[in-house]
Amino acid sequence: MHIEKLKPILEALFAASDKPLSVNQIFELFVGDVDQPGKDDIRQGIQELAQKYEGSGFELKQVASGFRFQVRVDFETWVARLWEQKPPRYSRALMETLALIAYRQPITRGEIEDIRGVSVSSNIIKTLQEREWVKPLGHKEVPGRPALYGTTKTFLDYFNLKSLNELPMLAEIRDLDQFNPEFSFDESGEIAETAGIEDSVDVDADDEVEENEEVEAVAN
Repeated sequence: MHIEKLKPILEALFAASDKPLSVNQIFELFVGDVDQPGKDDIRQGIQELAQKYEGSGFELKQVASGFRFQVRVDFETWVARLWEQKPPRYSRALMETLALIAYRQPITRGEIEDIRGVSVSSNIIKTLQEREWVKPLGHKEVPGRPALYGTTKTFLDYFNLKSLNELPMLAEIRDLDQFNPEFSFDESGEIAETAGIEDSVDVDADDEVEENEEVEAVAN
């Protein structure tokens, strides 16, 4: 399929999809077509589409699960005014726990407690799992076999990352507010408000995204 014919099709797919699309997923949509494009054609079409929208109000962005159209960060302030719901408020304890899992995974709840110096509420782990930001990766071979937690592709998608390698260096984070400025912290509770958070794509451990889209675990 000629690239100029392929690009508007890709544009329509990204506009209609409610989740990121990988090259493999797009390729499967053309199976059986007489002029089925190759994966290299799809990659080229995506690249040219991304260039087309440079400087506009939205962009074609690559995240862990694939590519998606999204509003550019520069315009979040005005776009957020379209909705009356307030942004979610999370406790600092929850965000510290999430940061430790992201940077030290795989990690157990006990190890998180040792680092923070306080116990980790069951509600924090439950909330992170309900948001599909973290999941058990296995069990540590010690007495009791505690669960080892790590982040998911949904976590990467939500925080606009392709891989864990894009997380800022710990030395660069002076305050947890920098972890994601869209969150405001509530020191009094685990979650002051959770309504209005959009779910990202489901995580499938067997669905590996090709070429540099695979999530690499950071085990330190």
